Amino acid sequence: MMARGVWRSVLAVALGLGVPLGALAQVPPPAAEVQAYEGLHQAAWQGDLPKIKALIASGANLDVRDMRGRTPLQVATHARQREAIKLLAKAGANLDLLEDDRYDAVTIAAVADDSATLSVLLSLGAKAGQITSRYDGTALIAAAHLGHDDVVRRLIAAGAPLDHVNNLHWTAVIESIVLGDGGPRHQRTLAALIDAGASLALTDRQGNTPLQLARARGYTAMVGLLESARTR
Repeated sequence: MMARGVWRSVLAVALGLGVPLGALAQVPPPAAEVQAYEGLHQAAWQGDLPKIKALIASGANLDVRDMRGRTPLQVATHARQREAIKLLAKAGANLDLLEDDRYDAVTIAAVADDSATLSVLLSLGAKAGQITSRYDGTALIAAAHLGHDDVVRRLIAAGAPLDHVNNLHWTAVIESIVLGDGGPRHQRTLAALIDAGASLALTDRQGNTPLQLARARGYTAMVGLLESARTR
């Protein structure tokens, strides 16, 4: 779940930009969709390894799509069924496909703050830096705006692009500020990005630097991190 303060910040910015609220974050399949699952989607959601093995042996399409364009591997990612992910990947399921909202499995795990599943996906060879979502972002940007600091560190270690600019003209650094609550997790997120060498000079569409954005929001700790980085 998104922290209440973070949600209020996201909501205010989204309304100002005209961003559709339903597109703010990736969410698991609702109960009605899960109940309609059959075959590999059902087995992946439930983590039913014997059924997955039997379906693989029968020649089932490993990348079949549900009504929202999700593959069984993406459904298993939502359900945190890591052994199912491994089994599907070993059988040849594509780790990097995008569903209808243009999320891949890596971004799904990043948005869910699911470091363990993310680590499994990355270890299997999933890409850390795909362009995802209707905002032409990345998993790193999504994790940064939510303050998922451990996920951010794992994506950085996997080579995720630090300075990608999405179609809102925001980087991961900027999103950690403008869509964050200034609290400890967003502070750790910003610190991880700074330590990794993310650009602090890239601006938003109005020409505001990360430091100016943090100052405008009264995020004292973030201002301190950014000012210290300028003197290095």
